[in-house]
Amino acid sequence: MMERILEPEVMDTAEEAQDYDAMDFTEVNTAFVEAVVALGIRAGYLLDVGTGTARIPRLMAERLPEVRIAAVDLSAEMLKLAAAHLRAARLEDRISLHLADAKSLPFPAATFDAVISNSIVHHIPEPVTVLREIARVARPGAALFIRDLLRPATPEAADALVRQYAGNESPRQQKLFRDSLGAALTLDEVAAAAQAAGLTGVTIAQTSDRHWTLTRLPSPQPGMSPLPT
Repeated sequence: MMERILEPEVMDTAEEAQDYDAMDFTEVNTAFVEAVVALGIRAGYLLDVGTGTARIPRLMAERLPEVRIAAVDLSAEMLKLAAAHLRAARLEDRISLHLADAKSLPFPAATFDAVISNSIVHHIPEPVTVLREIARVARPGAALFIRDLLRPATPEAADALVRQYAGNESPRQQKLFRDSLGAALTLDEVAAAAQAAGLTGVTIAQTSDRHWTLTRLPSPQPGMSPLPT
């Protein structure tokens, strides 16, 4: 198995944020949102951990008009772009942005009806830290949907994925994707981190040639907490 090589935890230069925002994640993000909707969530307070430029919360708000969303990221430059996108979409009243560390979230325990995260875990040197925070801020029975890249078995396999999915991107964007694959976890590593974090009732599976997904269905009913004021 290819050794895990950490990448910088935060993309916090304007150039990095703009490069990331320019990449076409439409297919992946749409599939992510459809999978979350399929869990049965219809209303309540949702947390997006590692929101980047808030593409997923925007799609989520369009699909689920009764959901309110808190979106956190450690990159101020990412959140600047996110804020501009939310203003353009007129979603500032439903999506709040928070400059925060996923390893130390600024919310009380048992706050959220659902917690989602897309491609943040591979940025964290010790993934159990962010999974433990997710477990803390999720209310009992909250839905969970966490998806990230899966580390390929060999450097050659990683290079093939870059050619397949980022072959038309700039050299810098291809390097960002290659570095992310190298920093990603294996299924065994995800399972060990989830267990150490105290996440219960979860399913962990490989869900594409380059992704793993951790899922927990809402129980007893989704979206029953009062909306924040």
